[in-house]
Amino acid sequence: MPKEAVKFLKLTLIRGAMNRQEAKEKIDALTASLKEHNYRYYVLDEPVISDLEFDRLLKELEFLEKQFPELKHPDSPTQTVGGGVENEFNTVKHKRPMFSLGNTYNEQELREFDERVRKVTGEQVEYVCELKIDGLAISLFFENGEMVQAITRGDGVQGDDVTDNVRTIRSLNLRLRGNYPPSFEIRGEIYMPRKGFEKLNREREAMGETPYANPRNVASGSLKLKNSAEVAKRPLDITLYHFLADNNPFKTHFESLNNARLWGLKVAETTEVCKGVDEVLNFLKKWDEQRHSLGFDTDGVVIKVNNLALQDELGFTAKVPRWAIAYKFQTESAVTELLGITYQVGRTGAITPVAELKPVFLLGTTVKRASLHNANEIERLDVRVGDMVFIEKGGEIIPKITGVDFSQRKPHLAPTQYITHCPECGTELIRKEGEAQHYCTNDNECAPQVIGKIEHFVARKALNIDSIGSEMARLLYEKGLIKSVADLYKLQFDDLLKLERMGEKSAKNILAGIESSKNIPFERVLFGMGIRYVGETVAKKLARAFGSMDKLMEASRDDLLQVDEIGEVIADSLIDYFGSQEHRKLIQELKDSGLQLQSSTASEKQSNKLQGLTFVISGVFSKMSRDEAKDLIEANGGKCSGSVSSKTHYLLAGEGMGPAKLQKAEELGVKIIGEDDLLEMLDGSAPAKDETPVQGSLF
Repeated sequence: MPKEAVKFLKLTLIRGAMNRQEAKEKIDALTASLKEHNYRYYVLDEPVISDLEFDRLLKELEFLEKQFPELKHPDSPTQTVGGGVENEFNTVKHKRPMFSLGNTYNEQELREFDERVRKVTGEQVEYVCELKIDGLAISLFFENGEMVQAITRGDGVQGDDVTDNVRTIRSLNLRLRGNYPPSFEIRGEIYMPRKGFEKLNREREAMGETPYANPRNVASGSLKLKNSAEVAKRPLDITLYHFLADNNPFKTHFESLNNARLWGLKVAETTEVCKGVDEVLNFLKKWDEQRHSLGFDTDGVVIKVNNLALQDELGFTAKVPRWAIAYKFQTESAVTELLGITYQVGRTGAITPVAELKPVFLLGTTVKRASLHNANEIERLDVRVGDMVFIEKGGEIIPKITGVDFSQRKPHLAPTQYITHCPECGTELIRKEGEAQHYCTNDNECAPQVIGKIEHFVARKALNIDSIGSEMARLLYEKGLIKSVADLYKLQFDDLLKLERMGEKSAKNILAGIESSKNIPFERVLFGMGIRYVGETVAKKLARAFGSMDKLMEASRDDLLQVDEIGEVIADSLIDYFGSQEHRKLIQELKDSGLQLQSSTASEKQSNKLQGLTFVISGVFSKMSRDEAKDLIEANGGKCSGSVSSKTHYLLAGEGMGPAKLQKAEELGVKIIGEDDLLEMLDGSAPAKDETPVQGSLF
């Protein structure tokens, strides 16, 4: 997101021009738009915006979600990785989530990434640079030297089991050699080399068939074929770039790649170790000039911290690793005619104008549509129907309108007049001061807005009723079967059968999904209710603290403020929500329907031995993972923080811990302990709460 755009958003918030409702509408609109673009990119292979524009929208959403965390959607694109799971194959949950990467497009942003990493180390960092191949991400599992399973990225949490299809790739050794670990996972990219792609298209043209648009689409589509014999005819290739194991024997990322090569696995020859960001920039410059001579498509470079202990120390955000980033090369452009402008309605009522373009071929795909974002963007570009417009593909994937060729403008073209009424329901649109978008205010009857409440409730991280997607939610609403989430539990089999194209099996699946949702834990039900400021993390903390909806509803403001990370804003929101008779009626209906409104996590607490103590965890441990250490501390009443401060009681230090945290702990007099010390504290043989933190400040 450009700095001026961030500055504008900050000023808007500071001046009070964006209130909570406006922020909600903006967040909802961005969430819906980004999810649609994810679907077009990962599932349909029909992107309509550029990588750069997608990242701008994503960073705008991230900024707003930080300011209004209670408004974050359970399946927000900032939390989750884009893409969908195909239904033709068995769905498998990843052993470890397959995260996407944050993107950068210039030297300044890359140096800022390096600065964030060096804050942890205090010294120059060694990076591994890998060309980013434009293909399909895959995760391979090896047992005793044999490839036993191949899973696509899917949605990052679960993917498709495409083992039989992957076995047909000739460059993949299915049986390893040498001194390989008995069990490990290795990730990479399946792609189609240019020569193979060109040969495949020549064969299709000879048979009178339409040639494929680009190698990435073919590679993605090939793995979705049900017949492995057909997949074997496709000239697919693979490169591997990320080794994972429960007990990783290597100290650096590059060492793991070199060993994978010795085992017979294909690893990119172009990968290099760079000492410091300046060497990284030299690598980028070299391959920006030489990439077109490669035998495959690449749209950038992935930069990874080489030291694995440092990777572990840096960790992850909710969506991306802090130890890696993708640099995208600049792109090419084309000129085409703007045939028209259509308008889409988001579920918050936000209106998004879309440019309908005369098809133009650009970097392997035919571009037909591009988002115009809002009235301000149309005015800034002064774009008019009939204009010749400049199109670019940021990141070489998705198109964006960057300007108008005024030298070709016809004299009769009139300025674009933005629509005044909702194309969905006809309601007059409003545009609030300080807002770029127009909105439909008919939120109780305009279908995309009403359905949004249902979509939030049934989402994967909430009630997970996957048999009800957007189309089904819309149909149930339009037929009058649902007016609130509580109505889901009143649906009858005969009512569903009356719906268009509804068979008995589909009706049973819907009812089974609804019935199964009654077993969803209390914290997710609480999250799914969409209470302002109550995001996924806050819902978990409230569930653990109060144990049931009844106790939470009766909690006083002071009671709420005693819960970790619950401040005045969240506490007041909860008091207001539960003070509404309409909300209490809804909760009673959900209770009567059999939903879990009592927490099972409350009984998981083992003791109060660490009550009132705050720990910071750093490094790698031999007897437990960092997550296990965190769970152990919290199960015994303690709290975990990500940074050392005057409020920290203990720094739990493992091998390869971050020097910055160690230095800060020593400066503040924070006690440094190991995993054995922690276990002794829990056995009662070491003092706990008597420790008093040394007063000081991080600033």
